Amino acid sequence: MKQQSGIQRVELLVGTVIVAATGVVIFSMLMHDATGRKGSGLSGDFAYDVEKLTKIDPAMILYEESGTQIETALQSTRAIAIDARDYLYVAGDKAIRVFDTSGAVRRTIDVPGAVECLAVSAATGLIYAGIGDHVEVYDGGGKLVAIWPSPGASAVVTSIAVSKGGDVFVADAGGRIVIRYDAEGREINRIGKKDLDRNVPGFVVPSPHFDVVVPRDGMPRVVNPGRLRIETYTVEGDYEFAWGEPSVDIEGFCGCCNPVNIALLPNDDVITCEKGLNRIKVYDHTGKFKGVVAGPEQLTPGSPAKICVRPEQCQSGGFDVAADSAGRIYVLDTAANVIRKFTLKEL
Repeated sequence: MKQQSGIQRVELLVGTVIVAATGVVIFSMLMHDATGRKGSGLSGDFAYDVEKLTKIDPAMILYEESGTQIETALQSTRAIAIDARDYLYVAGDKAIRVFDTSGAVRRTIDVPGAVECLAVSAATGLIYAGIGDHVEVYDGGGKLVAIWPSPGASAVVTSIAVSKGGDVFVADAGGRIVIRYDAEGREINRIGKKDLDRNVPGFVVPSPHFDVVVPRDGMPRVVNPGRLRIETYTVEGDYEFAWGEPSVDIEGFCGCCNPVNIALLPNDDVITCEKGLNRIKVYDHTGKFKGVVAGPEQLTPGSPAKICVRPEQCQSGGFDVAADSAGRIYVLDTAANVIRKFTLKEL
């Protein structure tokens, strides 16, 4: 028992050091002066600098908001997905609401708990919903067809992605792992457990934001939010490469843990959402920055600028995003509980 307690103390110390080190890095990049008072501890100069970060060169903004916002009529929204027909699926309250391409409600699926994440299979139309510590599967009509077992006692399911081959990848923020399942919900293997012999760095997940997508090459892209980057793995769990860096510059990711959500365009370009300083951007599949979808001035006009240096400052509030077959980007505004559409600007 004494030995176990010692191990627990070491693990706690290591976790504390990681979070503290992250905070030191961000502070060193951002803070010009510290007041020494309780609270944020940031000076007026720092606040001014953060405010400047909300202003993005218009030449970098490649998209513009178009059409009428879609009212979800939900009190609390959390996730958005798009199916092969370009229908929109929004998770909120204890329901999944489906909208057609005109924005009309096609159906509402009642579920037993709060859905934190969604995916819709392009091949089968099955709806995969992350509810607490497990996945539930619904058919296109909203009928429950399966409840998958929880992947672990500490599981918090925050993202689901379905590959072209039919495998289902589930991101578990509590376990800091991605689980690969077959279409029937049988676990195949786990991806991302720290293994220095295999050059797997391990995921750092300070808050319940942990996302995965699977592009056409079949290799899952997983956000490592505490490391402020996106990592690529084979389906067997071999680490391939990563991109992204901590930076307040528009090309990088800032704060304690970003991006919070990602999605794919039809050409496999990656859309990223950051919380705190709300920014939605596009990178190519190798991580090369291409431009901005929307920044704080477009997403949260009039709101005070904010960078979350510590995880507890931004446990919630990140926008979610999805793209349709034509490359239109749909942003789930979780503050206003509406869907906003962004299209490429005309040259």
